[in-house]
Amino acid sequence: MAHSSPQSTRPTKGRWGLVAAAVLVQLALGAVYAWSVFNEPLQQQFGWSKTQVVLPFTVAIGTIFIGSLIGGRIQDRRGPRPVALGGGVLYGVGNILASLTSSSDQLWLLVVTYGVLGGIGLGAVYITPIAMLSKWFPDRRGLITGIAVAGFGFGAVIVAPVAKALLGGTDDKTSVFLPLGIAYLIAVLLGASTFRNPPPGYHVPGFVPKTGGRAVAGTRVYTLGEALRTRQWYLLTGILTLNVTCGIALISQAADAAQTITGVTAATAATMVGILGLFNGAGRVAWAWLSDRIGRMTAFLGMLVLQAICFFILPHAGAFAVFAVLAALVYLAYGGGFGTMPATAADYFGTPNAGAVYGAMIIAWSIGGVVGPLILSGLFEASGESYTLPFTVIAIIALVALVLPPITKLPTPPSGPRPHSEVTGP
Repeated sequence: MAHSSPQSTRPTKGRWGLVAAAVLVQLALGAVYAWSVFNEPLQQQFGWSKTQVVLPFTVAIGTIFIGSLIGGRIQDRRGPRPVALGGGVLYGVGNILASLTSSSDQLWLLVVTYGVLGGIGLGAVYITPIAMLSKWFPDRRGLITGIAVAGFGFGAVIVAPVAKALLGGTDDKTSVFLPLGIAYLIAVLLGASTFRNPPPGYHVPGFVPKTGGRAVAGTRVYTLGEALRTRQWYLLTGILTLNVTCGIALISQAADAAQTITGVTAATAATMVGILGLFNGAGRVAWAWLSDRIGRMTAFLGMLVLQAICFFILPHAGAFAVFAVLAALVYLAYGGGFGTMPATAADYFGTPNAGAVYGAMIIAWSIGGVVGPLILSGLFEASGESYTLPFTVIAIIALVALVLPPITKLPTPPSGPRPHSEVTGP
């Protein structure tokens, strides 16, 4: 007499545990957004300029794409666990080796270890839980990928005060990277060790994919090569690039802009930045959840409109409370892009190759993460150290980006049965 296995009777058993593991991993990765805590201490110790001291962070963001592209392709063939474990080792070791920087002429060492090794490792790990969970949760794709990347947004909120306390207790500022790197390594390895894809034939009992309404998915599974031959891949990447460009422009200058525009102290501005990290994380969940109900492209229109309005007003927000509220809304929209786009990519191109397809889209993060801060800082200096011109230009960029969502249609008609190949084994 045949007996049903627990997995066959309860196919979704254990999937929420994977969500918790994914959040733990993303918290460790999100520490990269706490880099601003290191700026002043490193400048004081080594005499580096502001441009030099942000170089490791810039390189880390710029190389994330390399890790996500390579890691995503490997994940689709070997599963998420080996990619996340390997990337976690690279990320943790990169931070640990950064602690070896000991003199002003070793900026290159910090760039190679924290920037290159850490950035590539971060990119490889970042993509794995997103692709994995989109397969486990076809019934809550937007919400669940939003939760998965929310940990990244919250990471800096946790790490920033810890790093600041460690920096205050030592004269050798780079030594702080050693305990932090070890903590990142442990967190990623613990979470990633549980990662796995659903078994062949996996399904969610009672779930029927939508063939109408707002959040509709296509019916065809695309390989990376096939996705790259569609105009939709480039349109989606363009939407994410412009959303990142706008949001990260403010993130790169939030504390300085608050002091310049509202006249608050550095301590108050720093506290504001820490709180804003909460909105970065919350936006990843809120907009992703909302996109399940109003549609992906409608959600992106909302994010871009919100940022355009906020950036037009920001340079004139002399009251600190008004500035903080506007900045929080920008952070919400910035995080929303990262929460919503993984589900969007899965809708458009299927989940079996989600690692490679969305991993390639992460080039938007690298481009926007470099271009946004450069535009803002360059226009700030060119306009006599005023934020009116740079924030207005960023607002215009957000408005121009509004042309993309309405023309970004599904590459296949949202009708017909979902293919059985929609889910792959571990």
